[in-house]
Amino acid sequence: MTMFADILSTVFERKVRFSGPASDDKRSTDELALALVGAAGEISGRALGRQILDRYEAMDDDEKLAFFRHLADDMNIAPETVRACLAQYEAMPSKDSYRAFMTAAEPQRQELIRRLNMVPGATGRLVNMRADLLRLGKGDPALAALDLDFRHLFVSWFNRGFLVLRPINWESPAHILEKIIAYEAVHAIDSWDDLRRRLEPSDRRCFAFFHPAMPDEPLIFVEVALTKGVAGSVQALLSEDRDAIPEDQADTAIFYSISNCQAGLASISFGNSLIKQVAGDLSLQMPGLKTFVTLSPIPGFKDWLVSENPDTHPADDAQLKALAAHYLVAAKREDGLPLDPVARFHLGNGALVHKVHANADPSEKGQRQSGGVMVNYLYDLAKISQNHERFAASRTVATSTEIRSLSTAARKILGQEEG
Repeated sequence: MTMFADILSTVFERKVRFSGPASDDKRSTDELALALVGAAGEISGRALGRQILDRYEAMDDDEKLAFFRHLADDMNIAPETVRACLAQYEAMPSKDSYRAFMTAAEPQRQELIRRLNMVPGATGRLVNMRADLLRLGKGDPALAALDLDFRHLFVSWFNRGFLVLRPINWESPAHILEKIIAYEAVHAIDSWDDLRRRLEPSDRRCFAFFHPAMPDEPLIFVEVALTKGVAGSVQALLSEDRDAIPEDQADTAIFYSISNCQAGLASISFGNSLIKQVAGDLSLQMPGLKTFVTLSPIPGFKDWLVSENPDTHPADDAQLKALAAHYLVAAKREDGLPLDPVARFHLGNGALVHKVHANADPSEKGQRQSGGVMVNYLYDLAKISQNHERFAASRTVATSTEIRSLSTAARKILGQEEG
């Protein structure tokens, strides 16, 4: 963690520590929200904001939903005012007419969220509020629009410039380690001994992004195995009986688990920056590392195979690998992006589909999702930008020669090609 990040964290923590209790205002929470948007004084505004946040956290789900509906309906834009201001700006562009249009086009609820964030310690509380909104507002167009306001602000507040990369190891504070166990979303951590096997050995690393306003809450973390060669089994990486290797003997860094930690930051992308920074930092620290790959699940493969090709039954591991490779290369959504969500993430980051492995994940989840097949996405630091640009512009899936050959074989299995 840099000195600048330490200073930021100290400032945020000090604000939290010295904030006093909120006074008890008899107005309704909806009235307090309108009052906060119109408040002129910073101190009075913070008092109102603390009271709103305190009341919100004491609400049940029905009360929270009613609060969200107030924000969505009563603190929305006024379309007729927006149209009038836009017409005035179009007729006579000026600083004043543009300011009037900007004011009309921004709903009051955005300013409310900004002012709530001025309360010490509020950022994490607002992240939790958005998690509630996503949970309670599914299928409601007005609440979906409200969520866009949260997301618009969070994209700025949680941009890469504010994030702090910290290593997580066996010496990290216990409350951080407990959260790593709780937030692991790919390969469950079953015990403290299991966590220790992932953090303490010389050939294991873990890194997380933090935000200075939430210094005790990881936003996303990645677990890394340093190996000789590209591993094709997560069981081998996580085995209790494996022998650790000295870090200077490793030539490959395998990102075998990446977990988002905050439900309220859904669709705020950190993984792209995290993997690239970790890969870059490791390459500087350990020049012997030449290969950076993931060992990733293929969560949509079995469902695709059953729904799109119900009469196809792989005869052996070779056919299973071929079909999985073809799924990653050829199965697309209507917008041309890969059907598989993990593939979309890594290919969008500029990775390449490198290898697939049968019998790579023996867990019940792995068998259910992909028949145990896993994939390596290769992060070639010299080609990441090129791969990303081609994927973004033309949906081109970067693949190795092996993957292309397997996909060709799969087309024969599926009866899509003669010979």
